[in-house]
Amino acid sequence: MRPAARLTKPLLMALVATAVLSLSATGSSLGAPSSVRARIASNCSLRGHEQGSGPTYLTALSVRNISCSQGLKLVHSYYRCRTQHGGVSGKCSGVEGFRCSEDRFAKIVVQFDARATCTRGHEIVQQQFTQFT
Repeated sequence: MRPAARLTKPLLMALVATAVLSLSATGSSLGAPSSVRARIASNCSLRGHEQGSGPTYLTALSVRNISCSQGLKLVHSYYRCRTQHGGVSGKCSGVEGFRCSEDRFAKIVVQFDARATCTRGHEIVQQQFTQFT
């Protein structure tokens, strides 16, 4: 075996080992369990939760650094806060330690669509909903 080939093989093995270790340490999809990946960022399935989650229709829910089930609980709490501060057209600036902001669009007399974002540190819950008034 040539001297350069003897040196190249250990170097290549060291590079591969370093790459594998760094991928597993960062929570990459190659080495991390699915529960870790799901807690980083996710668009949540709303099957069965489109109605009955508070607003008339919950149309989208995405979370970052929090689980979808915790995000859905926050949707319920946010709706209760809104209705306690002005009925279905009410506003809520925060709930459960989260600071929340809301953007309403597609407003007509009988309904509005809204996008609400609630943050607590690195945890983010974004919801989009339709509310009949």
